[in-house]
Amino acid sequence: MVTAAELLASAAFEDGKFTQAYPSFGSERMGSPVASFVRLSDRKIRLRSQIYEPDYIIVQDPTVIGAVDVFKGAKENTMILINIDKKPEELQLPAEIDRKNVRTIPATQIALELIGKPIPNTVMVGAFAGATGEIGLSAVRNSIRKRFSGEMGEKNVLALEKAYQVMKGAK
Repeated sequence: MVTAAELLASAAFEDGKFTQAYPSFGSERMGSPVASFVRLSDRKIRLRSQIYEPDYIIVQDPTVIGAVDVFKGAKENTMILINIDKKPEELQLPAEIDRKNVRTIPATQIALELIGKPIPNTVMVGAFAGATGEIGLSAVRNSIRKRFSGEMGEKNVLALEKAYQVMKGAK
């Protein structure tokens, strides 16, 4: 999640936005869930706190749903993007979560297919770009190519493009 947050912030910055990206590691044991936060704005960002009422929530590991309150602070119109091979209506979500705001994508399967590893970071970034329009596809491609070089970079670009198209409704 930390890498995905950095990629999102980098791509948004390339698109001309002001950004912040930072992780939140609890005092829990190694291997426990990690949260990362990204702020995107057309204006300078002066706030330096955790995000308490997110506009978007991205869940890379669906097994944390129920174990951690990943929806804490979700507003009525918060869009939620979950890495899972199920439709939103098939998920057991808290009653206050409106399923019309939930998007799902089998990011781990796409990562395995196109990258060869079960690491959904770039897939989720592509899905976010496609679902929200907050950042452009070109900026995300460039961000990934700066982070990953050579063949691995190109595999990640293919994965993000597939996720972007899935979220845009293309087949």
